[in-house]
Amino acid sequence: MSSTAPKMSVRRYPMSWRSRTRRWGDHLLRYLLMVVVAIPFIGPLWWMVTSSFKNTSEIFAFPPRLLPETWLWQNFVEVFRFQPFERQFFNSVYIALAVTAGTVIISALAGYSFARIRFPGNNLLFVLLLTSLMMPAEVTIVPSFLFMQQLTLTDTHVPLILIPVLTGNGVMATFLMRQYFLNLPREVEESAMIDGLNRAGIFRYIALPMAKPAVASVAILAFLYSWNLFLEPLVFIDTLEKFTVPVALRGFTDSYGYPMWDLQLAATTLSVLPVLLFFVLAQRQVVESLSFSGIKG
Repeated sequence: MSSTAPKMSVRRYPMSWRSRTRRWGDHLLRYLLMVVVAIPFIGPLWWMVTSSFKNTSEIFAFPPRLLPETWLWQNFVEVFRFQPFERQFFNSVYIALAVTAGTVIISALAGYSFARIRFPGNNLLFVLLLTSLMMPAEVTIVPSFLFMQQLTLTDTHVPLILIPVLTGNGVMATFLMRQYFLNLPREVEESAMIDGLNRAGIFRYIALPMAKPAVASVAILAFLYSWNLFLEPLVFIDTLEKFTVPVALRGFTDSYGYPMWDLQLAATTLSVLPVLLFFVLAQRQVVESLSFSGIKG
């Protein structure tokens, strides 16, 4: 004779007023803590953007004002009248896009080769590649300049595209792509080989589409690296119209060499917009890439 235990129904009582109050208090305290922590990061950006609408005397007024008394939109117009900033802005945009495209293509090919193709000296070559990260750009800038001078490529944008793709930035991108490809399941590639795909086809139709988060992460890092370059444009470029934005910002000075803070901050505010836009469009892929790109031997 089998007996079945009676089922006990669990009655759910509504959350009490005290529990709801405690829960709301915890959320409010958490948000307040996040706001306090964010102030040191948002403060400088807020000061830069609001100061771009002020005159010089109001920028350094004490006590400082959170908002300008009069919004001087004329500052942004004067930026383009003072020097060919629109041309310099375009230079930075197309150089950064070229560096991003070149870095993604080369790092994806190299990273997949190091992760999946076994050849003599694979690990040794990868270690030698990583050692180049320990050499700062200031050490190699002189031989790079002499080499580009021999090729008559100084005062052109070619060094600003080739050097970031082939040196430190490209090496780091190759490392990130290799780590991501190592985490991809081999079973998918083996199934593709059984179906008749060769190594190039597997990379193009399977591995690369699955690595979209890593590609987005590499693209953002390459774009930021190229956009913020200052030393290389300062060394290789002599013509004002060929300057990039970081070098152009130092040119907003008066006849005595003192910074014109209102114009300089307005130009700096404009220079931040492409970076913010580029990051907002791909931030989801970057977070996903960082969560899956653990270091694997």
